[in-house]
Amino acid sequence: MTTPTSPPTSTTSTTPTSPPTSTTSTTPQPPQTPQPLPPPALTWRSILLLVGTVLLTLALMMVPVEAVERLGKHYSYLGVFVLTMLASATILLPSPALGAALLAGKTLNPWLVGVLAGTAAALGEITGYVAGYSGSPLVARSKWYPRVERWVQRWGGMTVFLLAAAPLPLIDLAGIAAGTMRMPFPVYLGACLIGKTLRFLMVAWIGWAIGQIFP
Repeated sequence: MTTPTSPPTSTTSTTPTSPPTSTTSTTPQPPQTPQPLPPPALTWRSILLLVGTVLLTLALMMVPVEAVERLGKHYSYLGVFVLTMLASATILLPSPALGAALLAGKTLNPWLVGVLAGTAAALGEITGYVAGYSGSPLVARSKWYPRVERWVQRWGGMTVFLLAAAPLPLIDLAGIAAGTMRMPFPVYLGACLIGKTLRFLMVAWIGWAIGQIFP
């Protein structure tokens, strides 16, 4: 008698395997420093603005000091305003604006002289902003420009304010950098106005003090 045999059973067990884990770690990248916008291509309007600024600068360099004194003497506050605005329109060149405010402070109200001269100087500094906005190639010739550009990029309007208040021509470079980086115009003009007004108030009061000592 034949005994039936059961079919062989498989002893192989299937063990579930977990998916392989990735050992690659993502390293955090350092934050990117914002870069200034590249200057736009020069247009005819930009070229005309730049040429006009250069011609005005050269013309003001030829104005004799005697003419400056006569203008401030005969036209008083109006003369101080006009002269300061025109003189501040020069780029990277010394101007007679501080001397005119100093002389006017000896005989006129130093408060009015400081406010008018500061307002006029801020309006004159628009030329630097326009030169930067139009992509002026002249800034590359100044060794100070890269440093001032970094200051403006980092601190913005505070840099414009401090350089406008300081008796240095670096405000011209700050204006060019502000225009190149498209700083909002109201921010630039407001910082310029406050800094220039404080600067000319100090100069006008120094002139008043000199007038009291040496009438």
